[in-house]
Amino acid sequence: MIKNSALTDGFLKIKAIASDKDQGKSLLHNVKKFLISVSRIAILIGVGYVILSPVIGMIVNSISSDRDAYNPMVFVLPQFPTLERYRLVYESLDYLPTMARDLFYTLSLMLLQILICSMVGYGFARFDFPFKKLLFGCVVVMIVIPVHTIMLPLYITFRQFDPFGIATALTGSPINLMGTPVPMYIMTVLGCGLRSGLYIYIFNQFFRGLPKEIEEAAFVDGAGVWYTYFKIMLVNATPAVITVAVFSMVWQFNDTFFAKLFLISEDVVISKKISILQATIANDYKILDTAIQELYLNAGIILVILPILIIYLLLQRYFIEGVERSGIVG
Repeated sequence: MIKNSALTDGFLKIKAIASDKDQGKSLLHNVKKFLISVSRIAILIGVGYVILSPVIGMIVNSISSDRDAYNPMVFVLPQFPTLERYRLVYESLDYLPTMARDLFYTLSLMLLQILICSMVGYGFARFDFPFKKLLFGCVVVMIVIPVHTIMLPLYITFRQFDPFGIATALTGSPINLMGTPVPMYIMTVLGCGLRSGLYIYIFNQFFRGLPKEIEEAAFVDGAGVWYTYFKIMLVNATPAVITVAVFSMVWQFNDTFFAKLFLISEDVVISKKISILQATIANDYKILDTAIQELYLNAGIILVILPILIIYLLLQRYFIEGVERSGIVG
């Protein structure tokens, strides 16, 4: 009887609301708003899961024990978690010294790219000179051309490095730069390093968006071109600098193509060392089960991406602001 009474009261309330046009519209609006919010949350959770599921899977695998690896009931949370994978991978990678060398290599190339590409982008944005459009077209070609198509000329150039015949005149033979990171530094200084075309384009777009009155005011005050560039224009280009810094750091850190092409040691490039981690685990620790080797590989990948992930999280606010202002998004 109580239930029937409650249902009757609810029905009467709904009927009263429906009979009132204003309350009916308000109720319909609230229901529509609620359904849209629920749908939005469901879509965000679904997209987030699709994007993050590989990373979640690697983290779970990296702390799974041998028994968990063969237990079909283990899906997300391992029953016997262990950090043994990390300890062994840490020793195998010689983690801290290798990571320190790699970060020095990556950050030094990043700083060079910021300096060189910002100067080139500023020149294209502010100065007129012969063949300007043709040269900027070459920059665009640098962005679209696949690096695999020029790997053979690059290899021959740095295998027998002899600019203007100077090396042969001095030593009697060309210089072999294979096995060292010197080719990457030479390419970066000459403005044709990894993704340098894209960075020049970003700086060019950003400097074109800055008002010319800033430079004119500096010139009126007696500032020279270099002072204006370093003290005024580059300071105002901080969002573009942050954008290029994050792009350069991540791509340089993850690069294995040029590291393998120039035979750079895996003690310098840790992403190259991670590619042989399974073989190292098998040879040094006699772990021959490929399923277990993959668990160690997952732990190694987590350790390798950890520093870059932390740096990106610290800079992501400036990075998003820089992408919006540099003109590389619609």
